[in-house]
This record gives sequence, C-alpha cells and structure tokens, in this order.
Amino acid sequence: MCHVIVTCRSMLWTLLSIVVAFAELIAFMSADWLVGKARSRGGAEPAGPGGGSPEPYHPTLGIYARCIRNPGMQHFQRDTLCGPYAESFSEIASGFWQATAIFLAVGIFILCMVALVSVFTMCVQSIMKKSIFNVCGLLQGIAGLFLILGLILYPAGWGCQKAIDYCGHYASAYKPGDCSLGWAFYTAIGGTVLTFICAVFSAQAEIATSSDKVQEEIEEGKNLICLL
Repeated sequence: MCHVIVTCRSMLWTLLSIVVAFAELIAFMSADWLVGKARSRGGAEPAGPGGGSPEPYHPTLGIYARCIRNPGMQHFQRDTLCGPYAESFSEIASGFWQATAIFLAVGIFILCMVALVSVFTMCVQSIMKKSIFNVCGLLQGIAGLFLILGLILYPAGWGCQKAIDYCGHYASAYKPGDCSLGWAFYTAIGGTVLTFICAVFSAQAEIATSSDKVQEEIEEGKNLICLL
C-alpha cells in the first residue's frame, strides 16, 4: 500500500528540483549568452522617428543559436530573427562550445530525470532498499559537475570567429571583447549553484520523511501523512 508522505522539506526539494531543471533547460536553449555591441541596420533602412537615425540594436549569440534584427522587416524595426545558426552539431562555432553543449546536455538530462522522479517521492521513498532522496541527491551532484565543466569551457570559445564577428577583434578566450554576458549565462550559473543546494537538501528531505513521527503514523495505519 502506498503511504503518501508530505513534509515541508521534501516538497521544497521537489519544487527546487523542478525549477532548476527548467532554468537550465531554458538557459541552454536561449541565444542570450553573449550580447553583442550595438549595431545599426545600415543605410538602406528608413530613418527613425523624427528623421533621425534608426535605433541601434544588440545582436545576441548563444551556444548554438543567435538573434539578429530581420533586415527584411523595414517597417518593424524591433523585429528580430532568432534561431540556430548551426544546422548540425559539427557546425557549432567552437570546439569548446561543442564540449559545452555536450556537458550541459548531459547535466540537464540528469536534472530532468530527477525532477520527474521527485514528483513520485511523496508515495515511493525507496527502490531496492535504497532511498530515492539519496540517489537523486547523488545524481544532482553529478549533474552539477557536468554543468560546471560546461560553464568553464564555454568562455574558452570566445576567441572563435563567430564570437569575434559579434564581439569585435578584441574577443579571445575568456575575454568577451565588446560583448557583455547575457541573462542566459547568469541563469546557467545560478541554476548550477541551486543544483548543489538541491543535492544537499535531498538529505534533509530523507531525514524528514524517515523521522520517528512519520514511522509512528505509518504504524497507526495512516495512508496520508502531512508534516511541517
């Protein structure tokens, strides 16, 4: 019989696990890792309001995607084209970024699996006599290591030709040149930190769900156990 056990710590761990997985996935898919230097649309475009020059824009570049202003939308100056610049894995601009993509993809896959499993920990707390919380916490720690490796290798690719096109000739490994770091990069870093926090917090969730109070209520025949 399934005993549904809900505690504040286990629920918080579950919610954080889901949030971290989604945050890392969104950051990985985003093109806002590098924000390029301001550009104009060129002399053929219409003038801006009041006859002045059109408002400059900042193209963005991700691991495999980019956002640029659509040159064909002359009456909608704020419209941008976003999508992958690489049609295949081998076309990713830098070998370092290819490695980054692999490490981040593995880490995110693990986090998504843990997030899925965490939903069921309210009903099933162990598999083959091993605590799901402890196993998931270990997997989150491993995922965090993959994410760290990916984030360390990513700036090493700033010297590739694609990055130079966006960030100027001063761009090189670990030097973004005229570019600034976008929200996706910071989100990936924040998600990595939260991944390790989740790994630590999984142990607290395990303690909460295996406490003496929980065991007493199970022995009393209760199927729904909610503790603060």
